[in-house]
Amino acid sequence: MAILGTVLGVIPDLSPRLKFRFLRMINEKCINCSEYRNCRDSFASWIFFIIGLVATVAIRVVTVLIHINPIYAKIAWYIGVGGFFLFFIYKFKVNQARSQAIIGNNLVSKINRQEQLAKEDYNLVGAILCGLSSRKERINYIFIFALSAIAIILAIYMDFIK
Repeated sequence: MAILGTVLGVIPDLSPRLKFRFLRMINEKCINCSEYRNCRDSFASWIFFIIGLVATVAIRVVTVLIHINPIYAKIAWYIGVGGFFLFFIYKFKVNQARSQAIIGNNLVSKINRQEQLAKEDYNLVGAILCGLSSRKERINYIFIFALSAIAIILAIYMDFIK
């Protein structure tokens, strides 16, 4: 908890709400990327991850459902677009908290001037880099890529071959 207490002072320009969200992203165990697998993602991050996966499936299945029943296709479209809407609001807030932490601590300026960083700056950079190398994000991208490929193949089959 000492690291989290130190990080509080490092990100003074964040609103209390954003500071709290960012601190929830930084778990004491997450400061060191080698220990990042031991971190527990927040319940909210898992919910939004699942919402993103459901939205991905829903949008990709529209091209198939349109041939089965247009009502099902519309339902899938609304689920997909609504899910992406919620997912990207969450992603925006997470990225905003990271960005505010970087700006609030002048990290870009310090790095560009090749200044010696304080221990808290290193901890903050480490936490941000660990967060950016999330396994869930890679799974999400692979899932989107694979389902997009399948959707294109099925759409071509349903529209031109069948």
